[in-house]
Amino acid sequence: MTKSINAIQDDIIEEFSKFDDWMDKYEYLIALGKTLPQMDPAMKTETFSVPGCQSRVWVAIDIVDGKVMIRADSDTHINRGFIALILRILNARTIKEITDADLYFIQKSGLRSNLLPSRASGLLVFINHIRKSVASL
Repeated sequence: MTKSINAIQDDIIEEFSKFDDWMDKYEYLIALGKTLPQMDPAMKTETFSVPGCQSRVWVAIDIVDGKVMIRADSDTHINRGFIALILRILNARTIKEITDADLYFIQKSGLRSNLLPSRASGLLVFINHIRKSVASL
């Protein structure tokens, strides 16, 4: 059985609570980014680019057997880590699950309070891009 969105977020919060300082959390986030599969270079085009992100971020969304399948990538390690977390939560969900999801893990894990404003803004742009794209399917 698939874990709920909130159960996965709670797992992420617990994982990050094991680290005492921000640098350890940051290193863990980078390590998560390294586990993210590389997106096909042919898809790293303007068509799949997320507008409004300071770094380059690409997203491709498909529906397979009624589930939303998300592929995403970035040119920075930290963004790849955030993408890995977001995909862990939202990938292979229904449109309704994604559009209704309250992604509270960013705040409750302590990640939000340690991000530069530009990075926090980019993360919200990425999440909103996914929601908007999914809602239009």
